[in-house]
Amino acid sequence: MMNMQNMMRQAQKLQKQMEKSQAELAATQFTGSSVQDLVTATFTGDKKLVSIDFKADVVDADDLETLQEMTIQAVNAALTKVDEATQKKLGAFAGKLPF
Repeated sequence: MMNMQNMMRQAQKLQKQMEKSQAELAATQFTGSSVQDLVTATFTGDKKLVSIDFKADVVDADDLETLQEMTIQAVNAALTKVDEATQKKLGAFAGKLPF
């Protein structure tokens, strides 16, 4: 059985590892796109929007609804990638907690 001091040391070590992983995620960019890559959205791992790019083919003043739908697809795809990477990188810490 671990004593309290060892548990605290292990928890501090895990906290430092987790902070490092969070910083690595924040520095990573994730890009999602719509159908045919007509719209792309890029986020950092801490879910800050970096860019949204539109191909000329999708910009039509008479059909803004399609542009909106493709933008939503691209944003959601990028955020899904962020969430998956976060779960993969930080989810591992949940099983390592000493308590």
